[in-house]
Parts: sequence; C-alpha cells; structure tokens
Amino acid sequence: MLNKEINNYIKLWLPVFLWCGLIYYFSSIPSLKSDFSSDVDFVLRKIAHMSEYGILTFLFFRASIGQKLYFRKAIAHSVIFSIVFAITDEYHQLFVYGREGSLRDIFIDSLGIFFVAFSIYKKRKK
Repeated sequence: MLNKEINNYIKLWLPVFLWCGLIYYFSSIPSLKSDFSSDVDFVLRKIAHMSEYGILTFLFFRASIGQKLYFRKAIAHSVIFSIVFAITDEYHQLFVYGREGSLRDIFIDSLGIFFVAFSIYKKRKK
C-alpha cells in the first residue's frame, strides 16, 4: 500500500519538479534569442513565457487534484505557486549574464497562468 502511494506521489509531482527544473535551466542560458527578427523574436519569447507557466499551472493543478485537494484550493494553490515561481525565476535572471529580470515578464507569465486556471475552471463547469 505504501509503495503504491509513493509511486502515485512520484507520478503526480515529478513532472512539476522536472518542469520547474527545465524553466530554471532555460533561465540560466545567457542571451537566449532566436535567428528571427527582433520583433518576431520578442513575440515568440513572450508566447514561450505564457506557455511555460501555463503548463506549470496545469501540472501543479493535476498533482494537487491527484492528492485529493478540493478543486478551488487546487486552482488557487496552482496559481499562487506558479506566480511565486515566476517571481523567483525573474530574480534568478538578475544574476545571469546577458539576462535581466523584469516585472513585465512576470505579468506575461501571469497571463499564461490565469488563462490555464480560467480554462480549467470553465472546463469543470461544463
């Protein structure tokens, strides 16, 4: 029984931790840019910000629900965790050569977070 609980816990939370690690890894890369024009590169990077934090929100929600947390609490915890992680990620970027932390990116990350949280909420309503 305990082994099953441990396996379930790993199945639910390992993707959250791996995704956080991936976000942290990409934040550690100096001057992360594409070969597109600066305008296109800017838009692609902001879409990536929204997407990566939307995915983090979904993974955290999935793990919270799997641990039998109430629906509203699971959404709230997912949003709070993702925003706090976005803030710490931008802080981390202050110390990476060629990168900068910005409040604008936290706002953009939050758009992805709230979009996914709203989508989860609306899907449950159906």
